[in-house]
Amino acid sequence: MNITGMMLPVSSAEMADQGMFSFAGVPELLLRFGINLVVMLILVRWLYYSTTRRKDYLFTYILISSVVFLLCYLLESVSLQIGFALGLFAIFGIIRYRTNPMPIKEMTYLFLVIGISVINALTAGTSMTEIIFANLAVILITMGLEKVWLLRHISSKAIVYEKINLIVPEKYDELIADLQLRTGLSEIKKVEIGAINFLKDTCRMIIYYEDKGRSVNLADQNGFIKPDDNDDD
Repeated sequence: MNITGMMLPVSSAEMADQGMFSFAGVPELLLRFGINLVVMLILVRWLYYSTTRRKDYLFTYILISSVVFLLCYLLESVSLQIGFALGLFAIFGIIRYRTNPMPIKEMTYLFLVIGISVINALTAGTSMTEIIFANLAVILITMGLEKVWLLRHISSKAIVYEKINLIVPEKYDELIADLQLRTGLSEIKKVEIGAINFLKDTCRMIIYYEDKGRSVNLADQNGFIKPDDNDDD
């Protein structure tokens, strides 16, 4: 007996007849997800991680890519398409992980991860050849930048320096020699002088040097050297 306005239980057979357990689209989903995962591993695990050794971002990028892909693919039937994709870019584009601001390179890779995931998911009516070409183009461009063009990696280090008599332009060579001796960095390319405290005879500076190991200085990147609140004491 049916009662108007009440939901009646639906049997498994009826659900199957309605297509709720249809496996027709599973092969395409697995194929697209596999392509997306392989591309992400190349971009994030090989190109990005081999340069920065940042496991926290490696974890973040792979999970964001998987979630964005599945979200876009499963909602593709809804008439969102371009507006939905742009909305994802807007949401993730304004994310500033609350501990520290994301560096520009990490933000670029985040944009790349989201973009590739959206391309691989929201390409209804596009041939697989075009999808593979788009992914290969992004991989080749990124590889060219990371492995060829930017092979010489310039890192920076923030320090507090006390020999302010050497910061004058006339003693620039002596300053470089002293910094190389005391820091052990043999290839200092440039020095930028920041705030100078004449009461304490110190100054803040950033030194730029060639890093053959292409490592990321997390202490400087996270603002390890904070302004001294007692500078005026």
